[in-house]
Amino acid sequence: MRIAILSDIHGNLAALQAVAADLARRGVDAVVNLGDSLSGPLLPLETAQFLMAQDWTHLAGNHERQILACHAGSGQSDLYARSRLTHTELDWIASLRPALQFAPDVLLCHGSPDSDVTGLLQTAERNASAQEVAQRLGDVAAALVACGHTHVARSVRGARGQLIVNPGSVGQPAYRDDYPHPHAIESGSPDARYAIAERRAGIWQAELIGVPYPHRDMAALAALRGRDDWVVALNSGYMSVESNNV
Repeated sequence: MRIAILSDIHGNLAALQAVAADLARRGVDAVVNLGDSLSGPLLPLETAQFLMAQDWTHLAGNHERQILACHAGSGQSDLYARSRLTHTELDWIASLRPALQFAPDVLLCHGSPDSDVTGLLQTAERNASAQEVAQRLGDVAAALVACGHTHVARSVRGARGQLIVNPGSVGQPAYRDDYPHPHAIESGSPDARYAIAERRAGIWQAELIGVPYPHRDMAALAALRGRDDWVVALNSGYMSVESNNV
């Protein structure tokens, strides 16, 4: 079995289309999307329509929850996405769950099994310790656990032999966050990220994949929306021009 794992698209339709074209040529049996699909200043409506037309399995991320609960004090990325969506797309995201037993030995979750805002393999800007990962997994026995939310691509073999895969972000290569404390995540590349997990002789293994796409077009769109933070992130994979020293 070969499963393509996507997460954190954030309305970046150009990145999503590039990933979809790349995975199509690789021959996968299923595609799963771990959520945070629409929030951002790019193309939330068009991204939702593209995803709804695919025969993929979708989860809700924390931003799907936040879009549904939008109010005047919500973040501008969620507010913009909500303003562009119709009842059709809102009903669709309301039907999604943050975690799902995809197969007897495969668990999907947006953040961690019990939380859509706690990263399984990441604690803010650092890799989570083995003890933190074990605590967040709890009694999950799945041989493959796919998680997103943190935008950090990692593949980890746990102490019990489980493979835990975060594919990174399809559409937002860098961002700032205040939870659990202020920090920045920077992939250092504008490429779209996803993963393919494959079971061979009963053992799961994973490949982390980066796909180039016309990222400057999406950065130009972010500029039109007045989102200079996204312009820098989309063009470089960093959150400031100063840190982009590669």
